[in-house]
Amino acid sequence: MANSNDNNNEVVTQMDCWYRIYKNGRVERLYDTNNLLTYVPPSLEDPQTGVSSKDVTISPHVSARLYLPKNTNNSTQKLPIFVYYHGGALVLGSAFFNAYQRYLNVLVSESNAIAISVEYRLAPEHDVTTIYEDSWTALQWVASHANEKKFTSGNEDPWIKNYGDFSKLSIIGDSAGGNIVYHMAMRAGRESGINEKVAINGSIFVCPYLLVPLENIEQNVSYKNWIIISSPSEAGLHSPMINPLAENAPSLSQLGCSRMLLCFAEKDEYIPKEIGVRLVEGVKKSGWKGDLELIEVEDEGHCFQLANPETEKSQDLIKRFAAFIQLK
Repeated sequence: MANSNDNNNEVVTQMDCWYRIYKNGRVERLYDTNNLLTYVPPSLEDPQTGVSSKDVTISPHVSARLYLPKNTNNSTQKLPIFVYYHGGALVLGSAFFNAYQRYLNVLVSESNAIAISVEYRLAPEHDVTTIYEDSWTALQWVASHANEKKFTSGNEDPWIKNYGDFSKLSIIGDSAGGNIVYHMAMRAGRESGINEKVAINGSIFVCPYLLVPLENIEQNVSYKNWIIISSPSEAGLHSPMINPLAENAPSLSQLGCSRMLLCFAEKDEYIPKEIGVRLVEGVKKSGWKGDLELIEVEDEGHCFQLANPETEKSQDLIKRFAAFIQLK
């Protein structure tokens, strides 16, 4: 008879070099500590950019790291806001990892915007729909600061309240975060905004974890991961949760934002660039009325700007994102 130690040590699923699932349900995430995937604390003032950051609790299950650009202490200027959803195949990653701390310091400085980087629960311990609920909870919390009264709740944050321009609210996500951005924009469309006062102005999808039928897509590690983490009824490309172009997917005309920027990388090993073309075709065919732009970066891989934000191509892309956030 197998004992509890056998259950603790027996691997039932190994997903590439990403994670292992053990017989007792334990999940081991295989983070490479030399790959910018380690926890770092927030900083009162980043020495390179002057950006300040702090951590906040939004709900019992959702938290976030907030970023404020330099030179706002004595300013009455209202700043654009963006809500950021980190990547990691819906299984990995954290808003508190050093890769995101470094990258968002740069993006916040370049865009002169307030950022809210969301820490959501992860699959497979939690259903993918739970991730979407956590992400919507964070978005609603940000939007709740738009009320006209000075402070109406002990859970409001002064950075967002005092400096945020809610007419310039964007949502951004890389990889799995791009999947979340899609679902947040669709929900905002269904619900006529985030709340009665605030709508999503722009959405940026960076190498988004969205899949469509392509040749050999079933051999892609992203597809294999989806089969593992999704519920049995959603395990396949028929699911609108992973495929916005599925037959039973809601019309993309319902996307609840006025501008979209889609970014794909030519040599992305996880999300083929052809998906970007298909998505753009689908959005245009749907009759969505907003402004749509597709960027394809040559000779780069998945979310390259996150791993190396200092390179010329990364800097160019970050400037594009910053202009989008600023409505330029």
